[in-house]
Amino acid sequence: MKVHYLEIVASDVEAVCAAYEAAHRIKFGSADPLLGGARTARLPDGGSIGVRGPLRDTEEPIVRPYWLVGDIEAALDAVSRQGAFVAHPPLEIPGRGTFAIYIQGGVNHGLWQL
Repeated sequence: MKVHYLEIVASDVEAVCAAYEAAHRIKFGSADPLLGGARTARLPDGGSIGVRGPLRDTEEPIVRPYWLVGDIEAALDAVSRQGAFVAHPPLEIPGRGTFAIYIQGGVNHGLWQL
């Protein structure tokens, strides 16, 4: 298992980015509209982290890992059979891959297929 993208939704994006930059010696770029305005940083293992503000008034702060999978439809089918709720069906982000979100045990999980 590998986390391909770690998404952090925060009320103070700049403060979170500054703390991660100071503690982990990474550098965040500017807001990326394809990722909901997230400021992203590449990680040494090839993954990335993104910090963004809420996209709607009801979105709460959250940390959501997106696990890298070879077949996102098969992975969603497998977690659905285990009782997971698919919160966001697969959606392609041009040039980045396809993501989906499911909720299992009250926890948000993401899947990412390149």
